[in-house]
Amino acid sequence: MNKPKFIFSILILATLISCGENIKIVQYLGEDISDQASIWRDAKDKSVSLEIKLNEPWQLYAGPSVDKIDLDKPIANDDKAGVYSIESDPTRRAYFLLVTPTTQTILSERLLPLEGAYNFRDLGGIKTKNGKHVRWNKVFRAGDLAGLTPEDLGYLQNLPLTTVVDFRTNEEVVNAPDQLPSLTKSYHYGIAPGNLGITSIGDMVDLKREEINKKMIEMNETLVSDPTIIEQYRKYFALLQDEKNTPLMFHCSAGKDRTGMAAALFLSALGVDEEIIMSNYLLSNVYLGDKYAGFLADYPTLEGLFVVRPEYIQAGLNRIKADHGSIDHYLTQVLNVDLKKIQAIYLE
Repeated sequence: MNKPKFIFSILILATLISCGENIKIVQYLGEDISDQASIWRDAKDKSVSLEIKLNEPWQLYAGPSVDKIDLDKPIANDDKAGVYSIESDPTRRAYFLLVTPTTQTILSERLLPLEGAYNFRDLGGIKTKNGKHVRWNKVFRAGDLAGLTPEDLGYLQNLPLTTVVDFRTNEEVVNAPDQLPSLTKSYHYGIAPGNLGITSIGDMVDLKREEINKKMIEMNETLVSDPTIIEQYRKYFALLQDEKNTPLMFHCSAGKDRTGMAAALFLSALGVDEEIIMSNYLLSNVYLGDKYAGFLADYPTLEGLFVVRPEYIQAGLNRIKADHGSIDHYLTQVLNVDLKKIQAIYLE
Protein backbone atom coordinates (compact mmCIF):
# COMPACT_ATOMS: atom_id res chain seq x y z
CA MET A 1 0.00 0.00 0.00
CA ASN A 2 1.11 3.57 -0.59
CA LYS A 3 2.30 5.80 2.21
CA PRO A 4 -0.46 7.94 3.74
CA LYS A 5 -0.53 11.52 2.55
CA PHE A 6 0.00 14.40 5.02
CA ILE A 7 -3.36 15.96 4.20
CA PHE A 8 -5.16 13.17 6.04
CA SER A 9 -3.76 14.02 9.47
CA ILE A 10 -4.78 17.66 8.99
CA LEU A 11 -8.28 16.67 7.89
CA ILE A 12 -8.82 14.34 10.83
CA LEU A 13 -7.54 16.82 13.41
CA ALA A 14 -9.61 19.58 11.88
CA THR A 15 -12.75 17.52 12.29
CA LEU A 16 -12.31 16.55 15.92
CA ILE A 17 -14.22 18.15 18.77
CA SER A 18 -12.16 18.12 21.94
CA CYS A 19 -13.72 18.45 25.41
CA GLY A 20 -10.97 17.99 27.96
CA GLU A 21 -9.77 14.43 27.57
CA ASN A 22 -12.82 13.31 25.58
CA ILE A 23 -12.53 13.43 21.80
CA LYS A 24 -15.58 13.09 19.61
CA ILE A 25 -15.05 12.02 16.02
CA VAL A 26 -17.04 13.78 13.36
CA GLN A 27 -18.43 10.61 11.85
CA TYR A 28 -19.71 11.92 8.53
CA LEU A 29 -18.19 14.73 6.50
CA GLY A 30 -18.59 15.84 2.91
CA GLU A 31 -20.26 13.84 0.16
CA ASP A 32 -22.06 10.62 1.06
CA ILE A 33 -19.79 7.76 -0.07
CA SER A 34 -21.67 4.91 1.57
CA ASP A 35 -22.30 3.35 -1.84
CA GLN A 36 -18.59 3.56 -2.67
CA ALA A 37 -17.23 1.57 0.27
CA SER A 38 -18.42 -1.39 2.34
CA ILE A 39 -17.20 -3.78 5.01
CA TRP A 40 -17.83 -7.53 4.77
CA ARG A 41 -17.11 -10.17 7.42
CA ASP A 42 -17.13 -13.86 6.50
CA ALA A 43 -19.65 -15.88 8.51
CA LYS A 44 -17.31 -18.87 8.94
CA ASP A 45 -13.81 -17.56 9.55
CA LYS A 46 -14.89 -14.00 10.53
CA SER A 47 -12.27 -12.46 8.22
CA VAL A 48 -12.92 -8.83 7.29
CA SER A 49 -12.71 -7.25 3.84
CA LEU A 50 -13.03 -3.67 2.69
CA GLU A 51 -14.43 -3.15 -0.79
CA ILE A 52 -13.78 0.36 -2.03
CA LYS A 53 -14.68 1.88 -5.39
CA LEU A 54 -12.82 5.18 -4.97
CA ASN A 55 -9.76 5.85 -7.11
CA GLU A 56 -8.32 8.47 -4.77
CA PRO A 57 -6.21 8.45 -1.60
CA TRP A 58 -7.94 6.97 1.44
CA GLN A 59 -7.16 5.77 4.95
CA LEU A 60 -9.04 3.39 7.24
CA TYR A 61 -9.05 3.59 11.05
CA ALA A 62 -10.65 1.04 13.40
CA GLY A 63 -11.98 0.63 16.92
CA PRO A 64 -14.28 -1.50 19.11
CA SER A 65 -17.05 1.11 18.93
CA VAL A 66 -17.87 4.22 16.94
CA ASP A 67 -16.72 6.36 19.87
CA LYS A 68 -13.44 4.48 20.36
CA ILE A 69 -11.83 4.49 16.93
CA ASP A 70 -8.04 4.69 17.18
CA LEU A 71 -6.88 7.71 15.19
CA ASP A 72 -3.18 7.27 15.96
CA LYS A 73 -2.48 5.06 12.96
CA PRO A 74 -4.55 3.84 9.99
CA ILE A 75 -4.92 0.07 9.65
CA ALA A 76 -5.07 0.36 5.84
CA ASN A 77 -4.44 3.01 3.21
CA ASP A 78 -4.09 3.29 -0.55
CA ASP A 79 -5.00 5.52 -3.47
CA LYS A 80 -7.09 3.21 -5.63
CA ALA A 81 -10.18 1.02 -5.68
CA GLY A 82 -10.09 -2.66 -4.78
CA VAL A 83 -10.85 -5.31 -2.17
CA TYR A 84 -8.57 -5.25 0.87
CA SER A 85 -8.13 -7.76 3.68
CA ILE A 86 -8.46 -6.09 7.09
CA GLU A 87 -7.16 -7.50 10.38
CA SER A 88 -9.81 -7.63 13.12
CA ASP A 89 -10.72 -9.58 16.27
CA PRO A 90 -12.90 -12.48 15.01
CA THR A 91 -15.00 -12.60 18.19
CA ARG A 92 -16.04 -8.96 18.31
CA ARG A 93 -17.55 -6.46 15.95
CA ALA A 94 -15.37 -3.57 14.79
CA TYR A 95 -16.17 -0.11 13.46
CA PHE A 96 -14.17 1.81 10.90
CA LEU A 97 -13.62 5.42 9.92
CA LEU A 98 -12.86 5.82 6.21
CA VAL A 99 -11.16 9.11 5.36
CA THR A 100 -10.46 10.66 1.96
CA PRO A 101 -9.12 14.17 1.24
CA THR A 102 -12.69 15.55 1.24
CA THR A 103 -14.90 13.05 3.06
CA GLN A 104 -15.12 10.69 5.98
CA THR A 105 -17.69 8.09 6.94
CA ILE A 106 -18.28 5.34 9.49
CA LEU A 107 -18.38 1.76 8.20
CA SER A 108 -19.15 -1.65 9.67
CA GLU A 109 -20.59 -4.87 8.32
CA ARG A 110 -24.20 -4.42 7.22
CA LEU A 111 -24.86 -8.19 7.27
CA LEU A 112 -23.75 -9.73 10.55
CA PRO A 113 -21.42 -12.75 10.15
CA LEU A 114 -23.63 -15.41 11.69
CA GLU A 115 -23.45 -19.03 10.56
CA GLY A 116 -26.87 -19.93 11.92
CA ALA A 117 -29.01 -17.01 10.70
CA TYR A 118 -29.97 -15.36 7.45
CA ASN A 119 -30.72 -11.72 6.73
CA PHE A 120 -29.44 -10.43 10.11
CA ARG A 121 -28.42 -6.86 9.39
CA ASP A 122 -27.70 -3.53 11.00
CA LEU A 123 -29.82 -0.53 9.99
CA GLY A 124 -26.97 1.82 10.92
CA GLY A 125 -25.29 4.17 8.46
CA ILE A 126 -28.42 4.88 6.41
CA LYS A 127 -28.70 8.55 5.46
CA THR A 128 -31.84 10.60 6.13
CA LYS A 129 -33.39 13.33 4.00
CA ASN A 130 -31.92 16.04 6.25
CA GLY A 131 -28.36 14.69 5.99
CA LYS A 132 -28.15 12.79 9.28
CA HIS A 133 -27.34 9.08 9.58
CA VAL A 134 -28.83 6.19 11.53
CA ARG A 135 -26.50 5.21 14.36
CA TRP A 136 -24.70 1.89 14.06
CA ASN A 137 -25.29 -0.96 16.52
CA LYS A 138 -28.66 0.36 17.69
CA VAL A 139 -31.29 -1.49 15.64
CA PHE A 140 -31.08 -4.75 13.70
CA ARG A 141 -33.51 -6.73 11.54
CA ALA A 142 -33.36 -10.48 10.95
CA GLY A 143 -35.03 -13.76 10.08
CA ASP A 144 -35.46 -16.66 12.51
CA LEU A 145 -32.82 -17.32 15.16
CA ALA A 146 -33.38 -21.02 15.80
CA GLY A 147 -30.10 -22.08 14.22
CA LEU A 148 -27.66 -19.75 15.96
CA THR A 149 -24.41 -21.45 16.93
CA PRO A 150 -22.54 -20.93 20.23
CA GLU A 151 -20.11 -18.70 18.31
CA ASP A 152 -23.04 -16.68 16.93
CA LEU A 153 -24.45 -16.23 20.42
CA GLY A 154 -21.08 -15.07 21.71
CA TYR A 155 -20.85 -12.54 18.90
CA LEU A 156 -24.32 -11.17 19.70
CA GLN A 157 -23.56 -11.12 23.42
CA ASN A 158 -20.58 -8.89 22.69
CA LEU A 159 -22.71 -6.29 20.84
CA PRO A 160 -24.39 -6.57 23.40
CA LEU A 161 -27.82 -7.52 22.00
CA THR A 162 -30.25 -6.29 24.66
CA THR A 163 -33.77 -6.69 23.27
CA VAL A 164 -35.46 -8.96 20.71
CA VAL A 165 -38.93 -8.45 19.22
CA ASP A 166 -40.35 -11.63 17.66
CA PHE A 167 -43.18 -11.08 15.14
CA ARG A 168 -43.75 -14.79 14.48
CA THR A 169 -46.92 -16.68 15.35
CA ASN A 170 -47.16 -19.06 18.31
CA GLU A 171 -46.89 -22.00 15.90
CA GLU A 172 -43.68 -20.64 14.40
CA VAL A 173 -42.17 -19.97 17.82
CA VAL A 174 -42.91 -23.51 19.02
CA ASN A 175 -41.52 -25.09 15.84
CA ALA A 176 -38.34 -23.00 15.79
CA PRO A 177 -37.64 -21.34 19.17
CA ASP A 178 -35.15 -18.49 19.23
CA GLN A 179 -31.63 -19.14 20.46
CA LEU A 180 -30.61 -15.97 22.30
CA PRO A 181 -27.73 -14.68 24.44
CA SER A 182 -28.45 -15.28 28.12
CA LEU A 183 -29.01 -11.63 29.04
CA THR A 184 -31.23 -10.71 26.09
CA LYS A 185 -34.87 -9.78 26.79
CA SER A 186 -37.42 -11.15 24.33
CA TYR A 187 -40.88 -9.81 23.47
CA HIS A 188 -43.35 -11.85 21.42
CA TYR A 189 -45.63 -9.63 19.32
CA GLY A 190 -47.05 -12.24 16.96
CA ILE A 191 -48.35 -11.26 13.51
CA ALA A 192 -50.04 -13.96 11.41
CA PRO A 193 -49.82 -12.60 7.82
CA GLY A 194 -46.36 -13.39 6.49
CA ASN A 195 -46.11 -16.83 8.10
CA LEU A 196 -44.28 -19.08 5.62
CA GLY A 197 -45.09 -22.25 7.52
CA ILE A 198 -45.74 -25.52 5.74
CA THR A 199 -49.53 -25.21 6.16
CA SER A 200 -49.57 -21.77 4.54
CA ILE A 201 -47.43 -22.96 1.64
CA GLY A 202 -49.61 -26.02 1.16
CA ASP A 203 -52.62 -23.76 0.75
CA MET A 204 -50.91 -21.91 -2.10
CA VAL A 205 -49.07 -24.60 -4.03
CA ASP A 206 -51.73 -24.71 -6.76
CA LEU A 207 -52.02 -20.95 -7.20
CA LYS A 208 -50.77 -19.16 -10.29
CA ARG A 209 -47.91 -16.67 -10.09
CA GLU A 210 -50.19 -13.66 -10.52
CA GLU A 211 -52.50 -14.94 -7.77
CA ILE A 212 -49.59 -15.22 -5.35
CA ASN A 213 -48.41 -11.74 -6.30
CA LYS A 214 -51.89 -10.39 -5.55
CA LYS A 215 -51.96 -12.13 -2.17
CA MET A 216 -48.58 -10.64 -1.22
CA ILE A 217 -49.81 -7.17 -2.13
CA GLU A 218 -52.97 -7.68 -0.08
CA MET A 219 -50.90 -8.98 2.83
CA ASN A 220 -48.79 -5.81 2.94
CA GLU A 221 -51.95 -3.71 2.97
CA THR A 222 -53.22 -5.82 5.87
CA LEU A 223 -49.98 -5.32 7.81
CA VAL A 224 -50.70 -1.60 8.11
CA SER A 225 -54.50 -1.65 8.42
CA ASP A 226 -55.51 -4.61 10.60
CA PRO A 227 -56.20 -3.36 14.17
CA THR A 228 -54.57 -6.39 15.81
CA ILE A 229 -51.38 -5.99 13.78
CA ILE A 230 -51.34 -2.25 14.38
CA GLU A 231 -51.33 -2.94 18.12
CA GLN A 232 -48.28 -5.20 17.72
CA TYR A 233 -46.38 -2.53 15.78
CA ARG A 234 -47.46 0.03 18.38
CA LYS A 235 -45.85 -2.05 21.14
CA TYR A 236 -42.74 -2.49 18.99
CA PHE A 237 -42.39 1.28 18.66
CA ALA A 238 -42.91 1.71 22.40
CA LEU A 239 -39.79 -0.41 22.95
CA LEU A 240 -37.86 1.53 20.32
CA GLN A 241 -38.65 4.81 22.07
CA ASP A 242 -36.88 3.72 25.26
CA GLU A 243 -33.13 3.81 24.65
CA LYS A 244 -32.39 1.36 27.44
CA ASN A 245 -33.80 -1.35 25.14
CA THR A 246 -31.00 -0.88 22.62
CA PRO A 247 -29.32 -2.57 20.88
CA LEU A 248 -32.67 -3.95 19.71
CA MET A 249 -33.35 -6.54 17.03
CA PHE A 250 -36.72 -7.41 15.48
CA HIS A 251 -37.42 -10.46 13.37
CA CYS A 252 -39.93 -12.90 11.90
CA SER A 253 -39.25 -16.14 10.01
CA ALA A 254 -37.53 -14.86 6.87
CA GLY A 255 -37.02 -11.26 7.95
CA LYS A 256 -38.66 -9.88 4.82
CA ASP A 257 -42.43 -9.24 5.19
CA ARG A 258 -43.50 -8.53 8.78
CA THR A 259 -39.94 -7.45 9.52
CA GLY A 260 -39.70 -5.59 6.21
CA MET A 261 -42.71 -3.46 7.09
CA ALA A 262 -41.41 -2.87 10.62
CA ALA A 263 -38.10 -1.68 9.16
CA ALA A 264 -39.84 0.56 6.62
CA LEU A 265 -41.91 2.20 9.35
CA PHE A 266 -38.86 2.66 11.59
CA LEU A 267 -36.80 4.26 8.82
CA SER A 268 -39.76 6.44 7.86
CA ALA A 269 -39.92 7.69 11.46
CA LEU A 270 -36.26 8.71 11.18
CA GLY A 271 -36.87 10.68 7.98
CA VAL A 272 -35.24 8.31 5.49
CA ASP A 273 -36.22 8.83 1.85
CA GLU A 274 -38.71 6.30 0.50
CA GLU A 275 -36.32 5.30 -2.31
CA ILE A 276 -33.65 4.35 0.24
CA ILE A 277 -36.24 2.48 2.31
CA MET A 278 -37.14 0.51 -0.80
CA SER A 279 -33.48 -0.33 -1.46
CA ASN A 280 -33.08 -1.63 2.08
CA TYR A 281 -36.25 -3.71 1.73
CA LEU A 282 -35.06 -5.30 -1.51
CA LEU A 283 -31.77 -6.45 0.06
CA SER A 284 -33.68 -9.44 1.45
CA ASN A 285 -33.54 -10.91 -2.06
CA VAL A 286 -29.74 -10.86 -1.83
CA TYR A 287 -29.44 -12.25 1.70
CA LEU A 288 -32.15 -14.93 1.41
CA GLY A 289 -31.19 -16.33 -1.99
CA ASP A 290 -29.31 -19.34 -0.60
CA LYS A 291 -31.94 -20.13 2.04
CA TYR A 292 -34.76 -20.73 -0.42
CA ALA A 293 -32.87 -21.79 -3.55
CA GLY A 294 -33.61 -25.50 -3.13
CA PHE A 295 -37.27 -25.00 -2.38
CA LEU A 296 -37.76 -22.70 -5.36
CA ALA A 297 -36.11 -25.24 -7.63
CA ASP A 298 -38.89 -27.67 -6.67
CA TYR A 299 -41.74 -25.12 -6.63
CA PRO A 300 -40.85 -22.30 -9.05
CA THR A 301 -44.42 -20.99 -9.21
CA LEU A 302 -44.19 -20.08 -5.51
CA GLU A 303 -41.33 -17.64 -6.06
CA GLY A 304 -43.51 -14.69 -5.08
CA LEU A 305 -43.78 -16.04 -1.53
CA PHE A 306 -40.03 -16.16 -0.99
CA VAL A 307 -38.87 -12.89 -2.51
CA VAL A 308 -39.64 -9.24 -1.94
CA ARG A 309 -40.84 -7.02 -4.76
CA PRO A 310 -41.26 -3.25 -4.88
CA GLU A 311 -45.00 -3.52 -5.40
CA TYR A 312 -45.39 -5.50 -2.16
CA ILE A 313 -44.11 -2.91 0.30
CA GLN A 314 -45.35 -0.05 -1.88
CA ALA A 315 -48.89 -1.37 -1.52
CA GLY A 316 -48.61 -1.07 2.26
CA LEU A 317 -47.13 2.43 2.12
CA ASN A 318 -49.79 3.53 -0.35
CA ARG A 319 -52.51 2.14 1.91
CA ILE A 320 -51.14 4.22 4.79
CA LYS A 321 -51.19 7.38 2.67
CA ALA A 322 -54.71 6.67 1.39
CA ASP A 323 -56.10 6.02 4.88
CA HIS A 324 -54.14 8.58 6.90
CA GLY A 325 -52.85 11.24 4.50
CA SER A 326 -49.17 10.68 5.25
CA ILE A 327 -46.85 8.15 6.83
CA ASP A 328 -45.85 10.67 9.51
CA HIS A 329 -49.50 11.07 10.51
CA TYR A 330 -49.89 7.29 10.71
CA LEU A 331 -46.76 7.01 12.85
CA THR A 332 -47.72 9.75 15.29
CA GLN A 333 -51.49 9.30 15.50
CA VAL A 334 -51.87 5.53 15.05
CA LEU A 335 -48.58 4.03 16.28
CA ASN A 336 -47.95 6.67 18.99
CA VAL A 337 -44.48 7.56 17.74
CA ASP A 338 -42.81 10.71 19.05
CA LEU A 339 -40.79 11.61 15.95
CA LYS A 340 -38.47 14.06 17.71
CA LYS A 341 -37.74 11.57 20.47
CA ILE A 342 -37.04 8.61 18.21
CA GLN A 343 -34.84 10.71 15.93
CA ALA A 344 -32.86 11.98 18.92
CA ILE A 345 -32.16 8.38 19.96
CA TYR A 346 -31.18 6.93 16.59
CA LEU A 347 -29.72 9.71 14.45
CA GLU A 348 -26.18 11.05 14.37
